[in-house]
Amino acid sequence: MRDFEKKQIAILGSTGSIGTQALDVVREQSDILEVYALTANNNVELLIEQAREFRPEMVAIANEQKYSLLRDALADLPIKVWAGADAIAQIAEASPVDTVLTAMVGYSGLKPTVSAIKAGKDIALANKETMVVAGELITALLKDSRSRIYPVDSEHSAIFQCLVGESANPIEKIILTASGGPFRTFTKEQLAKVTKKDALKHPNWTMGAKITIDSATMLNKGFEMIEAKWLFGTRFEQIQVLVHPQSIIHSMVQFADSSIKAQLGLPDMRLPILYALAYPFRRASKLERLDFAKHPLLTFEEPDYDKFRNLALACEAAAKGGNMPCILNAANEAAVAAFLDDRIGFLQMSEVIEQTMQKVPFTASPSLDDYVAADAEARIRANELIEKS
Repeated sequence: MRDFEKKQIAILGSTGSIGTQALDVVREQSDILEVYALTANNNVELLIEQAREFRPEMVAIANEQKYSLLRDALADLPIKVWAGADAIAQIAEASPVDTVLTAMVGYSGLKPTVSAIKAGKDIALANKETMVVAGELITALLKDSRSRIYPVDSEHSAIFQCLVGESANPIEKIILTASGGPFRTFTKEQLAKVTKKDALKHPNWTMGAKITIDSATMLNKGFEMIEAKWLFGTRFEQIQVLVHPQSIIHSMVQFADSSIKAQLGLPDMRLPILYALAYPFRRASKLERLDFAKHPLLTFEEPDYDKFRNLALACEAAAKGGNMPCILNAANEAAVAAFLDDRIGFLQMSEVIEQTMQKVPFTASPSLDDYVAADAEARIRANELIEKS
């Protein structure tokens, strides 16, 4: 961070759960952080409100049909107004931007992340799908760029924090903790009757609808395993998922001497957001402190891969590699959208994903174009399966 200037932040996905919490962090840390750009997918009303408060240099809305509404609402302010996916990618590489916070949901985060890396921007990564879909490509791009990735997911932030000062000590094992979601104790018979309303009630975290469903199916943890492999340069077999219902220990790292380091805290995404944006500094904050007397019981258990089939499918995709995680992600996005639209049941999401993984051709060493093609075909196949269900 420069001593004489505030860090300029572009928040991609500013109207979502991570984006709005990031703006909370900016409000509290306004002496070091300044919003340069804000983007949203569809929520133009909230984007207008945010733009009028933070007065960024530019804003963009992915939904081009809402461009005129956004432009007219901000006409009295000196703010550049853009629209479309290409505009968001251009914002990610704008020269004044120091850090790009990628808080977009799903596959849409890939293109602007690639643009940011090619432009040498630091990335606060909250879009795990980028690494799931194209981890090998992103890793290769980072080798030829001055960009650095600072993880925002609570688990990967925890691992990152545990590794600070440990560069000479290789990782023996990463232990990714999982809350287990709202259905941890359910039977398969109970899962078959789960409703959208049930699935959107996460016991510990407040998140957007898509990631909340992914947490309920535990596919989110499978995505995090794939992301951790690429972020921290480990083999897939070095990553263990451990269910920790209290969500106090956010993840752990084990070293060769058997020592384990863990990062703990109350479940609040503003902490990993702050750490990513202010790194390497730990800034004073008003976040609630963990009182161990109020949390005397921390428990752990193995995940049930049979009951939570999506987690097993993620492991299969990770083991196969190539474009299979991309296919997994695309099928899941289609399945989750259908579940939220009451077109398929909770357990049917796994069926759609598994059959899509079997139908889309496998590519062992994909290019960016291959990822784009696999994503498109997987969505077509998944939606065909959904229509037949």
